[in-house]
Amino acid sequence: MIVSVGFFFGVIILLFTLILLKRSGKYYLAPIITVLAAVLVTIYGMFMIGGFEGMAYGILAVGIFLAGLGGVMVLPFLGKVKKKPLNIFDRLGLVLLPLILFGTIGLNMYFDEGYWIIEEGAAPSKEQNEEEELQSHYRISTISEGMKQVTLILGKEYRGKDIEVEKVSKWGSTEITVKMIESENKDEIPYIMIGLDEIKEPLKVQTTDGTVIPSVMDGL
Repeated sequence: MIVSVGFFFGVIILLFTLILLKRSGKYYLAPIITVLAAVLVTIYGMFMIGGFEGMAYGILAVGIFLAGLGGVMVLPFLGKVKKKPLNIFDRLGLVLLPLILFGTIGLNMYFDEGYWIIEEGAAPSKEQNEEEELQSHYRISTISEGMKQVTLILGKEYRGKDIEVEKVSKWGSTEITVKMIESENKDEIPYIMIGLDEIKEPLKVQTTDGTVIPSVMDGL
């Protein structure tokens, strides 16, 4: 999937540069520029992002590189085309292609939820020993490549429920909102482990009814 997105981006870059080079006839520069874009994306992923997330940029660059390679294959046909002035369709392409490229990137950033579910389930309640009965709380831990995990464990008042993530805020400080749904595990208390790209302090974890869940550091 990421390679396909990279190939799509690469095709846009290739077409854009081909239009720009139409007046000079130096079409051979278009695949070179596209491959160079793939190299720059790889370098950015390795040195600016790093880790597992940086690897995704490398995979994206593979798609861009393949588009550049495809441009090399069509060069023999373009070599017979003489340089020409830009027509109205070329000028339209110079406007629309960047809009499509950056619009796609913007939409991807907007719809990226920035979280994923690592594990969820229910654990037996400790009703036989009320002093050991946990109250609702969460704890934060660091997982691979600096990303965060929020482990949320609910108390006995939520016995017989399951947890679902309602939303995770993307702007400003991080807020995790969860909702409770009926469960078949009537004698168990729910827990959920949520992976996050990053946490912007202060973190707030709450239920849909407005109940704020404290962290272990805050005390129970």
